[in-house]
Amino acid sequence: MASVIREIVIDATPSEVWAVIGDFASGPTKMAPGFVTDTQLEDPDTRLVTFVNGDVARERLIARDASARRIVWAFTDGWARPTHNNAAMQIHADGDHRSRLVWTHDVLPDNLAERLAAAMDGGLPIIKQTIEKRTATA
Repeated sequence: MASVIREIVIDATPSEVWAVIGDFASGPTKMAPGFVTDTQLEDPDTRLVTFVNGDVARERLIARDASARRIVWAFTDGWARPTHNNAAMQIHADGDHRSRLVWTHDVLPDNLAERLAAAMDGGLPIIKQTIEKRTATA
């Protein structure tokens, strides 16, 4: 199984980052506007996420732990048809007013990892910029 792990430091408190990342219903659109063009909640545990390149992913909420600031989801349908998929984002404190976002994606078959890594690499700077801008104006 391939694992893709990315981390980024965000100049915002963990609670400020969690307010965006932990929102399963509309978090993708809030955290990466322009990269994610739409997020539609199909039911409380399933969302349809549309990306700027036209890719669409149906994702199922697996776990949401507010005390650990961790959210886990899996692709169930869309551009990727994995035999196994598990993604998680978790926020950790990094100093007094900064956070470290850890994004992990485990996937089978392994050949999907390269495309997921590219998407994560493209999305993380947008997430950082969006949350920092959002918290600077709050």
